[in-house]
Amino acid sequence: MKNIKVIAFDADDTLWDCQSWFDDVERRCCELLRPWATAREVSEGLFATEHQNLPLTGYGTKAFTLSLIENAVRISGGQLSGDIVRQLLEMGKELLQFPTTPLPEVQETLQQLADLRRYQLVVFTKGELMDQEGKLRRSGLEQYFSHMETVSNKTEKEYRQLCENLDVAPEQTLMVGNSFRSDIAPALAAGAWALHIPYHVVWALEKSEEYPHEKLRKITHFGEVIDFLKVKDLG
Repeated sequence: MKNIKVIAFDADDTLWDCQSWFDDVERRCCELLRPWATAREVSEGLFATEHQNLPLTGYGTKAFTLSLIENAVRISGGQLSGDIVRQLLEMGKELLQFPTTPLPEVQETLQQLADLRRYQLVVFTKGELMDQEGKLRRSGLEQYFSHMETVSNKTEKEYRQLCENLDVAPEQTLMVGNSFRSDIAPALAAGAWALHIPYHVVWALEKSEEYPHEKLRKITHFGEVIDFLKVKDLG
């Protein structure tokens, strides 16, 4: 652990709140579709549509918006008005612009890590490139990172490629993220260290079983990243 050179941070729901904005859009969509279905039916249909579209559209706001409209058309039996389609499109555009205010302790912790001048700080996220770049820019955190990499999915292969791109070994890399499925499990499989910081809301497609691992620690707030590194540096 004392050989850590790179600390990679997930973006959405690790550095700033994201899922809550999507959940709000989903609730508003359920209200629009009340003439045709219950909120549960709309939500279950949206989940199924997103899951089905993943191989074609991948992750991200634009993919979500397409699934939102496709599900609405199906739920309404093709009776969706042009005005409702317009409202759904506007919701999608809102998701491309929402304020990415850093979560508690994020900016202070990144500043402390930057001041140490010991680690290379990077953002490693999945989704659509322009969308993720825009979120980082709006967050005001861009100054702390020397590298940002956005991939279509996070698997062991992508984590190994990240390490290769940064010219470090997986065991010299620490991944910090909220999703066990995307941030933790594949990082551990690649041989990296991982800090799991769960968020209070989780996208249904990110839910997965957790398990213990010798290179894994779970923390409850962002400032514990510093505490963890200090303990290990003294070890």
